[in-house]
Order: sequence, then structure tokens, then C-alpha cells
Amino acid sequence: MFRTALRNVSAHKARLLMTVLAVMLGVAFVSGTLVFTNTISEALQKSSAKGFDHVDVAVTPRVPEDEGNRISKLPDLTDAVLDRSAHVPGAASAVGVVRGFTAIAGKDGKLAGGGFQSEGGNYWGAKDARYPLAEGRAPKGDGEVLIDSATAKRTGYEVGDTVRISVNGPVLTPRITGVFTTDDGNVAAGGSLALFDTATAQKLFGKPGTYHEIDVTAKPGVSQAALRAALDKALPKGVSETATGEQLADDQAEMITRQMSGLKQTLLVFAGIALFVGTFIIANTFTMLVAQRTKELALMRAVGASRRQITRSVLIEAFVVGTAAAVTGLVAGIGIGAGLRSLISSLGAVVPAGPLVVSPSTVGTAFAVGVLVTMLAAWLPGRRAAKIPPVAAMSSVHTPATARSLVLRNTLGALFSAAGAAAVLAATTMKGTDGQAPMSIGAMLLVIGVFILTPLLSRPLVAAAAPALRVFGVSGKLARQNAVRNPRRTAATASALMIGLTLITGMTVMAGSLQKSIDKMASAAIRADYVVSMANGNELSPDVEKKLKDVDGVTATSPMRNGYARIDEGTEYLTGVDGRTFGELTDLKVEGGAFTVRGAQVVVDSVTAEAHGWKSGSGFTAHYEDGKSQRLTVAGVYEGNEMIQGIILDSSVLSPHLSDPADMQVFVKTSGGATDAAKDRLEKALGSNPAVKVRDKKDLSDEIAKMFTLMLNMVYGLLAMAVIVAVIGVVNTLAMSVFERSQEIGMLRAIGLDRTGIKRMVRLESLVISLFGAVLGIGLGVFFGWAAGELLGTSMATYELVLPWGRIALFLVLAAAVGVLAALWPARRAARLNMLAAIKSE
Repeated sequence: MFRTALRNVSAHKARLLMTVLAVMLGVAFVSGTLVFTNTISEALQKSSAKGFDHVDVAVTPRVPEDEGNRISKLPDLTDAVLDRSAHVPGAASAVGVVRGFTAIAGKDGKLAGGGFQSEGGNYWGAKDARYPLAEGRAPKGDGEVLIDSATAKRTGYEVGDTVRISVNGPVLTPRITGVFTTDDGNVAAGGSLALFDTATAQKLFGKPGTYHEIDVTAKPGVSQAALRAALDKALPKGVSETATGEQLADDQAEMITRQMSGLKQTLLVFAGIALFVGTFIIANTFTMLVAQRTKELALMRAVGASRRQITRSVLIEAFVVGTAAAVTGLVAGIGIGAGLRSLISSLGAVVPAGPLVVSPSTVGTAFAVGVLVTMLAAWLPGRRAAKIPPVAAMSSVHTPATARSLVLRNTLGALFSAAGAAAVLAATTMKGTDGQAPMSIGAMLLVIGVFILTPLLSRPLVAAAAPALRVFGVSGKLARQNAVRNPRRTAATASALMIGLTLITGMTVMAGSLQKSIDKMASAAIRADYVVSMANGNELSPDVEKKLKDVDGVTATSPMRNGYARIDEGTEYLTGVDGRTFGELTDLKVEGGAFTVRGAQVVVDSVTAEAHGWKSGSGFTAHYEDGKSQRLTVAGVYEGNEMIQGIILDSSVLSPHLSDPADMQVFVKTSGGATDAAKDRLEKALGSNPAVKVRDKKDLSDEIAKMFTLMLNMVYGLLAMAVIVAVIGVVNTLAMSVFERSQEIGMLRAIGLDRTGIKRMVRLESLVISLFGAVLGIGLGVFFGWAAGELLGTSMATYELVLPWGRIALFLVLAAAVGVLAALWPARRAARLNMLAAIKSE
């Protein structure tokens, strides 16, 4: 039986090639994902570990324990703590570290570095082993700075040049006194690093005489653990905590692994979809191969082969096919991993150098996926083949599906579909995350139910295409009959395309609806002409609002200043605004009371009010971070959204309690509305700062649209693999169907149907199958998009369903194109059959 199975594989090489290709694509996707993420993860870990080469023990502020109703803040690491750290037994030196966001503008005025990776810090001079100088000298005073060599090379800056730098808003213009080299992981990943002298850095990023961290190096022969123990003993209790350089490197590596795991899981989900689609092709292929060898299998049964041996021979064939697919898929996956790394580099992201990582687990996963998926998909056709009675098979009397089996299948499909639809509909009435699990389970059940019912659905849906097919005469009629001749085969082929289009359509509906809803939220909630914020989401200096107030044509401004307070044994988010102008700059729906922000009067969003049992006139005590308390009164309750929510109070009340007041954004209204001239005036007032965004409502909308377009394009790209696999399935089904119907095609040719008619028949059959799958997929996708939107709408008041009719029509056209292209080779093969040889074939 083993030799027979191998001979069958050899005899059907061309027919199995498409199956190998389908499995190979899925395996390549899986192995490529693992190679890519492992390579990037290891490169980032090694790069970040180099940043701890000069750190044996790091001293950081100790996170304070809960102090009742007071919002605790981190203690300061002062010069006294630095001096004590440097003189503990076993310490060779200690360096105080100050750091914070620092945007460097290139000569073209654009941000150099990657926003979140744009960092600044302090330089200790000649003894600072972290940043060896490549040229120049150390900075002195707030008019001088050092930049890293990678940024200098990328921007073209040299020693002596003046550079525009922003820390939290206003632009600084120091002179570059030197260029340094560094192993800092952020710089290796494409970021930038600017260094000031310690006093300047403390003024920019913290408080004079304080540090964010103290890095201590050990004397020769002193272990990191011993130095850490000495520091723990010498430093004041409750002020600091310590960690060894090895521990910090391990923590950083673990964090990178966690960050990469999200990307890995996302890519693997799409790889799983491609493999799931591939199972239909495998099952279809083996079903047809078994059907074509019915007499052969019956003869083997007649001469003594058992049912188990027949099944085993089919599984051996599947094992060989799966192994071949796994080997080729692994090789292709390694290429995909290398290609993805190059692609990321070409898009502007800098990936640290490192070898391509092909781990044993990647190899094992590739083989396990390729072989197991193929054998599982082939098991059912093999089992069916073993159950065919030898006499019936040798008489070419194929046992049709019994009425009982059809009833059972349709009943199961109806039950799964009903249960899935009910779960999805029930989830739409739930709030937030409560409905996610039921909706996911319901969606899975519904897809399974529709798949089971697809043979039943194929007849009426394909029949609906009859009027259009009549235009093509005999070829159209034959195409329709061929499409429904074997409903299970048609269903399996169409289902592969259905799954891909379900996901694509669902994501398109969701993205379009979300974009519309957020646009509506911005236009409905904000009356301001402009919103000013940092490009990377960091906080703005209060000086930004002061500069904007003095700009010609500005009629009103208000900050959105952040703070926290302890209220009713919990911590609540506070937003400080200009109470005199905030009502003019926003248009929030008031559900109770008045929108009054003045003195001790505050407004609260409805969610927070409900959580505390507040209403208009309610009072509560806020305990601020400086330890002081204040009695506040709820003047009104408003309907919050993702942009504005929480407790809003006057910034003049909040700011005295903040150690370092800063704004998340500033709202600005101008006399002439949003114009290019007004925007230009605002940007120039801030020094044409590349780190600060000045956006009107159209800019906000365009930014949202750009984000959703990017997301959709990524999803389309990832799902393209599943669609390609589905196309291969259509080609495979048609090619084998043509082989099965060789005698029939020969008879059609003999009675007068020309080659053009044969080609048209095969193409129309492919078109019908593809459109059948597309209709099911688009229908399910729209339903899932609507349901997910209803669930999201429970927490987003402005959510509105948007059906992208243009894209839906495009998906149908693309599905039709898939059907036509997939039929090219099978149609050409059918037309070239020798009619006499075909008539004589069995």
C-alpha cells in the first residue's frame, strides 16, 4: 500500500501541484512571520542590551506606597543621593542621568528621528563613557548641544552649525559643539539623541539638582549583586530602589518580546486564515482524486485491502504532499522574513543589524503545519473512499449521498447558523468588552453553519444567474448545470473565497463607519478652529498657549491641562481648561445642569457621574498631588466622548496643585476661521516647530482617514494570501473537473460545440462559482461589520453605519476577475482535448 501511494503521487504530479502550492503559501506565511519577528526581536534585544554595558547598578526613585487620599509623587534623586552612590564600597563611579523628549529639526525643517524615539539627556564630560565624542567638545550652557553621529550623518549637521530643537513646545536654537557615538537602542532603531550639560538638561527635563536615574559602575572584581547590596544598605530608605544592569537588560528583552508578540500573533492569525482556506483546496483535491480512482480502490478492496489500508494509502499521499509543501514553504518563508526586514528598512524604519534567525522551533512549526493540515484535510476523503462498496465502485455506480445524510447536514448547518446569528445579535445589545467574546463565538458558529449549508445554498443562488447565462447560449446553460452538478465541490471551492471576502468586507465596513463617526465627533464636539498638540503625543509647555494668545487674529484659546486627584478612595482624571472660553471652543451636549467651569464649579462626563452617583449640584472633595484638598461642586453633567471626558475644572484652580503643569493640547479660535494664512501665523509664532502639530478639523479628518486607509491596506495585504490560495483552489477545481469530464467534453465537441464554446463554458462556470462565493462573503462581511458597529456604538455615541457601496461593487468585480483569470488555463486545456481520444477515455 505504501508503494501504491507513492506511485499515485508520482502519477498525479500535475494535479497535486496546485495543492502543494496552496499549502506552501500558508506554511511560507507562518514561517516567514516567525523568521521576521524572531530576527527583529533578537536584533532589538542585542542592541538594547548594549545600552546597559556601562551600567552595573541603576538607582531609580522608589514608587511610593499609597498615602490615603493623597496622590503621591516620585521622590527626587538629588546630588546628595548621587554623591552617596559614588562612595559606597565597591563603586568605581556614579553618573546622574536626566532624560526627556527632544525633537531635532533637520535642515529641511522636518522632524529628524522617529517622534517617540527622539530623546534628549545630559552629558557628563570626558568621564562619560556612555557617549564617547567622535569630534568636537562637551556642551556648556543652554546655548550648546551634542548630537549623535547617526543623526548628524542623516541630517548633514556638522560641529558649529545651529540646530532647531524642541523639548515641549517652544523652539531652542543651540549650537552643535560636538558629535558622539552611542550604542543606544533608540538611536540604532532610527531615533535621535541630543545631549546638554547637566544643569541645562535638569532645567529642560526636570528640576535643578535632581536626576531621573543614577548609573553606578563597579570596581574590578566587584559583582553587580554585591554592588547592589552595598547601595541598598547605604541609600536612604523609601527614596530609591536598585536594579542590576543584567536585570535591566533582561527586563528590556522581555518587554521587546512582549511587544513583538502582538505583531507575531496578528500575522499568525492571517497565516491561519490562509491555511484554513487551503484546507478546502486540499479536501477538494483529494476528493476528486479519490473519485477518479474509484475503480482502482475497489479493485484493491476486492484483492484483500482493508478499509483502514485504503484510508492509510490516501493519508500517505497527503503526507508526501504535505512534506513537499512544508520544505518549499519553509524556504519561501525564510525569503519572506528577509524581504519583510528589507521592506521595513526601505520604508524609513531603521532595524538594528543582525543575522537572520531561523530557530529550530520555526522549522518544526513549518513541518507540523504543512504535514498536519494536509493530512487532516485528506482524512475525510480517504475515509469516504474506504466506505465505497467494491461491487458498486467496480460497476462505476457511485454511491450518492443518502437523503438521511443530506437532512443531517442541512439540519446541522441550520442549527449552527441560527445559534451563531443569535449570539451575534445578542452581543450587539451588550456594552463594551462584555460583548466581544459572545460576538466572536457567534461569528465563528455562523461561518461554520453557512459553510455546512453552502451546498444547499448553491442551487438557488446559481439558478439566480440563469437569466444572465442564457445570453451565452448553450455554453451558459452547460456552465450553470456544471456549477450545481456537484454541490459539495462547488461549495468547498466557493467557501475558500467566501472566507477571505467576509473578512475584507467586514473590516472595510468597520473602518469606514469608524472614520465617519470620529469625523462627526470632531465636528460636533469642537468649535475651535485649530487644535495644537505635540507630534508624538507628549505634553506641551504652558508657554505654547501664552504664545498663541498673542498671535494676530486669535480670539480665544484654552489649554487641556492634565492632572489627577484622589476622590472617593479612587483616582480620577482631571482636565484643566480656561473656564471663560472653553464653552466657546467646544459644543458638548449637557445632560443636566449648566456647562459652568468657574472656581469650585466643575462639569463631569455622564460615565464618571454615574460611577460616583453624582448629578447637578452634587459636591465632592478632591485630594491633589501636593497633599491639599478642595471641595468641588458639579455644575453640570455632559456627554463625553473619546476626545473630551472626565472632570473638567478651571486651570487656575488645578495648576497651583501641579508640580509641573503641562498641556496635552490647546484649542484655538481665530476671527476669520480656519484659513491657510491663520495656520501659517500660528506655526510661525511657535517657531515653525516640527514637533508641534497645528491642525484644523480637515487636518484631523485627513489624519483619521490616513490612519484607517493604512490599516485597511495592511489588512488587504495580509488577506491577499488567503485570496491567492482561494484562486489556486478555483484553478485546481476547474482543472480536475475538466479531467473528470474529458469524455463529456469530447462528446460536446463531436456534436458541434466548437473550442470557443468549450472555453466559454469553463470560464462561465468559474465565474459563477467565484461570484457565488463573493455574494456569500460580502453578505456575511456586511452583517459582521454592522454587528461589530452596533457593539461599538454602545460606547461611541456618534457611531454611524456606513456601507461602502463603491468598494462592495469593486469586490464583486474583483471576484469576477478572479473567476475569469482562474479559468484561463483549465479552459485552454479543455479546448485542446482531442475529441476522439476524450470519447474513448474512461
